[in-house]
Amino acid sequence: ATEGKEEASAAENNPSRMPQGKPRERTSILYSAGQLFFEYLVVVSLKKMSDGCYEPKITYQFPKRENLLKGQKEEEERLLQAIPLFCFPDGNNWAPVTEFTSETFSFVLTNVDGSRKIGYCRRLLPSGRGVRLPEVFCIISCLGCFGLFSKILDEVEKRRQISMAVIYPFMQGLRESPFPAPGKTVTIKSFIPESGTELIELTRPVDAHLEHVEFQALLQRLSPHLILHIFASAVLERRLIFLAEELSVLSQCIHAVAALLYPFTWAHTYIPVVPECLLDTVCCPTPFMVGIQMRHLERVLDQPMEEALIVDLCEGKIIRAVGDEEEILPVKLQNEMLTSLNRHNNNNNIHTSEQVNTLVSEAFVQFFVRIVGHYASHIKWSKIGVGTFQERAFYKAITSKNSRKFLKKFVKTNMFSLFIEEAEKSRIPQEGK
Repeated sequence: ATEGKEEASAAENNPSRMPQGKPRERTSILYSAGQLFFEYLVVVSLKKMSDGCYEPKITYQFPKRENLLKGQKEEEERLLQAIPLFCFPDGNNWAPVTEFTSETFSFVLTNVDGSRKIGYCRRLLPSGRGVRLPEVFCIISCLGCFGLFSKILDEVEKRRQISMAVIYPFMQGLRESPFPAPGKTVTIKSFIPESGTELIELTRPVDAHLEHVEFQALLQRLSPHLILHIFASAVLERRLIFLAEELSVLSQCIHAVAALLYPFTWAHTYIPVVPECLLDTVCCPTPFMVGIQMRHLERVLDQPMEEALIVDLCEGKIIRAVGDEEEILPVKLQNEMLTSLNRHNNNNNIHTSEQVNTLVSEAFVQFFVRIVGHYASHIKWSKIGVGTFQERAFYKAITSKNSRKFLKKFVKTNMFSLFIEEAEKSRIPQEGK
């Protein structure tokens, strides 16, 4: 199962305008155990319009939303208007088919208050005879755990091939179960006609920060050298555009790139699959990380764009670059990461995806430890427990000229500012940093 996150602003009344990603917004998702697994399940189908084109529409929603206050209703409406656009971002050039390979992807919707909801999608062809149109089952949740929701969507798809009616008791059972803590399992009982009662076990990975990511997708499509160029651009919060045809490839790879920044968080516009009507997002002067289907390449290159890194995930190459990507990271640390990535690449066949996730994540976390690991000793605390970060002393503590040059740029990024803001509020240095 494959994955990624897209962001629309359900906060905008006009869904064709994309917000520029508020700098203070956090892309991290809350991983709290005991919460509801999901808010609702929607089915998005393609409806033929009078002009012969197909438009995605929500045809089912579970559970139904009643008794909402006026403000909540408006919020809900905005959210529901954005969902179909992200379930079928590839425009309206559909035609009924007899065969279609199911695909899994995900997106993120941002509410007015900056809180976020994830849409986990399975696009599939309903069982039947003759030509028919694909539909999308989309689970809206505040919880980030792609592996778990992919497994839930496997169950939804299995039931869809029997009958819609057997999906809802399963989803109801899920709604009544608490979201498990990391490393724990929840068991859902589910009855299927002719098969009897089944027990479905849903387990969360132990390491919560890696449960929404698949680094193997990146290593399969890009050389370690290119991954480091992309990382260098992301770490300085530049504009990044990724191209591929499949939604799953785009969403999976872009999510992996964002996850390389851990323990920092990408705090700008982030849309792993840009719906066709929002292609002018690439004209934004602010930083962004977006995914665009290969069929739109010409249109994108024709846009009046600021400098951006454009990555072709199909061919595994960079189409357009700023030109200094090789020089951004300190040479010694860049070579260490390259050695580390090459080692994992050569052993891909013997590592599970969890092992690859851990190994790759470790290489990038080590980079940050070496560069900024000393941040806590440069926060000066007042008697009343208010912290003030001593920026000048912080980068003067680094002896390598190369590293200091990089650090002076990195401290100016939003992601570093947000990280330090959090640290200044907390007397206890955050773990793993």
